[in-house]
Amino acid sequence: MAPRCLLFFGDSLVAGVGDPAGGGWVGRVVSACFEQDLDVTSYNLGIRGETSMQVASRWRAEATPRMLPDADARIVVSFGTNDTTLEQGAVRVPATSSLQALARILEEARALGIAPLVVGPAPIDESEQNRRIAGLSASFAKVCDEQSTPFIAVYEPLLESSLWMSEVSAGDGAHPGVAGYQTLARLLIEKGLLAWLSTEREGLG
Repeated sequence: MAPRCLLFFGDSLVAGVGDPAGGGWVGRVVSACFEQDLDVTSYNLGIRGETSMQVASRWRAEATPRMLPDADARIVVSFGTNDTTLEQGAVRVPATSSLQALARILEEARALGIAPLVVGPAPIDESEQNRRIAGLSASFAKVCDEQSTPFIAVYEPLLESSLWMSEVSAGDGAHPGVAGYQTLARLLIEKGLLAWLSTEREGLG
């Protein structure tokens, strides 16, 4: 099996903001990789406050110098919550632009021979914005389906998780603590993130 070069792009949840243990869900997923003897070189490239369009504008330039020769290069992208935040009465990024940004990332990744996987946006402690997040997550799933890209929806499972919602509420309204990130990492693993990473590149289509 070729070594995996795994890059995580996204916003503050990718960066692990609010986790006093410092691992976030990304660190826990990478740790699980090593527990399963998966040879992974990983990079956490999450930036707090970023939108889909900002990630789309930077990911390729940041990914290129981190590619290992002869490695199986893959990216995991996760964003959307910041797109749905209201500024002066309007969302930061219109839904159509969010979808275009995601499609652009997936198309560029395929062209570079990089296998992508998308993690949907998570719920926060604000019901009106959550409705927008839920709609965007569903639309992201459709884009991924059209491009034959794995999509892991986390909005509904986390909304139903009293642990996730209580930690988000007790924090700043958007970020959980240790137990919340553990919950998200377990959810992603259960929904196939490590299985995707374990699959040989030729089997990904």
